[in-house]
Amino acid sequence: MKGGKVSTKTNNSGGILGGISNGMPITIRIAFKPASSISQIQQSVDIKKKKSIKLQVGGRHDPCVVPRAPPVVDSLGLH
Repeated sequence: MKGGKVSTKTNNSGGILGGISNGMPITIRIAFKPASSISQIQQSVDIKKKKSIKLQVGGRHDPCVVPRAPPVVDSLGLH
């Protein structure tokens, strides 16, 4: 009991148990992984030939995914 209300001792679950809010504040942590490839030419090694090579990955490259982060976080609906 806290302030005359039934509550949990801790909020380790972030306010959600089994997909349902338990009445505690909902807290989340968000992390984004770095881009998996970059457009710069990189030094690498061809293991089969045992030689140094220059590696360039083709296609689209996002050097920074931060501009796309706000819409992703907004889609969580935690306003």
